[in-house]
Amino acid sequence: MKILTLTWEYPPRTIGGLATHVAGLNRALAKKAVDVNIVTIGENQENSYEEQGVLVHTIPSHFLPSRDFISEILHLNFSLLEKSIKLINEWGKVDIIHAHDWLVAFAARTLKHIYQLPLVSTIHATEYGRNNGLHTDIQRYISSVEWWLTYESWKVLVCSEAMKSEIANIFQTPQDKVEVVNNGIDIKKIKISKEIPRTDYASPDEKIVLFVGRLVPEKGVQVLIEAMPRVLTFEPKTKLLIAGKGPYENSLKDLVRAKGLENRVNFLGFINDEERDVLYRYADCIVFPSLYEPFGIVALEGMVAGSPVVVADTGGLSEIVQHGVNGLKCITGNADSLSDQIICTFTDDPLVAKMVKRALEDVANKYSWDGIAVQTLNLYEEIIEESKTTQWVPPWFKNDLTNPAMYYSKFGRYDG
Repeated sequence: MKILTLTWEYPPRTIGGLATHVAGLNRALAKKAVDVNIVTIGENQENSYEEQGVLVHTIPSHFLPSRDFISEILHLNFSLLEKSIKLINEWGKVDIIHAHDWLVAFAARTLKHIYQLPLVSTIHATEYGRNNGLHTDIQRYISSVEWWLTYESWKVLVCSEAMKSEIANIFQTPQDKVEVVNNGIDIKKIKISKEIPRTDYASPDEKIVLFVGRLVPEKGVQVLIEAMPRVLTFEPKTKLLIAGKGPYENSLKDLVRAKGLENRVNFLGFINDEERDVLYRYADCIVFPSLYEPFGIVALEGMVAGSPVVVADTGGLSEIVQHGVNGLKCITGNADSLSDQIICTFTDDPLVAKMVKRALEDVANKYSWDGIAVQTLNLYEEIIEESKTTQWVPPWFKNDLTNPAMYYSKFGRYDG
């Protein structure tokens, strides 16, 4: 089986959870003898290499200066398209094109129709969900491209039941076209090193509350900062560590100053995987207070590190964490509820021990990349079989292009 995957981020270029998902899934597929080629953004020149059985092709995002973000994405798609056509012509016909998010939609849809190949898309998040609605022309444009990608796709993959409902509600996508394929984690890659002493982050008698993620409003770090005064009333020797970068960083620092928390909150900036894993182990409580979260791979990372996890009761986080069983949930956006759960991790040692043990078991049983690869491979095989009996263009279509949309089924192709 030959799969061509298009993505705008792939390790070491990691902006969010998308890169982690694409790498984890395709490395696991390669172990099952799937021939995977990934085309993604690289440096200023083309490069191809093999890593863990996956062939990775990096291309410059564009050769001309971009007028704006949308122009930059269109330039990227021309580069993706050029490289992908060369690959297919050299490689032979592929079985499926797999597109990750709207940023590669233009190239993916064009390849689909040039080569008459089934297109699968994974929607990792929606513009509507990220912004709690569509408020600008750019947001409305991006949302329309997301709809277009789901329409053109044979199957739409999402990471949680919450995302499946979101796709159905926003784009009116038929439920039988959307499949839930969870994100996963490689437990063996969560390396706990003791080379960095805990005292680099907090005093021996201080509790550590940890957040790891992009600093954007939807991650809810502002709610965590709002919760800290109440936590400090109960446990004055608590240090909040915020690891990550993002456009909301300055606003969060302003909020810390306004709350008088400068001595209790440290912004660590970007941290590498090794330092992240050390912090997960050192933390007395790991918090993910997202306002919007399609899944939450970081929650899985925290759960396998042996520290209690507190999450907002929203999206994929709500599906991963069972309250009082493998972690704790707070009311989304509610600082008092969040502070209650943090304080609980400080006071109820038997509960924490039980949750930490169960969390590791749940991640190992439910979120291994091997199992997720098997599920994805089964979907690929079903789609390939269906496509063999599909007539892509009816005879009368060639002479009537006045309303092409009416000739397409919910699968984005003609069903004879």
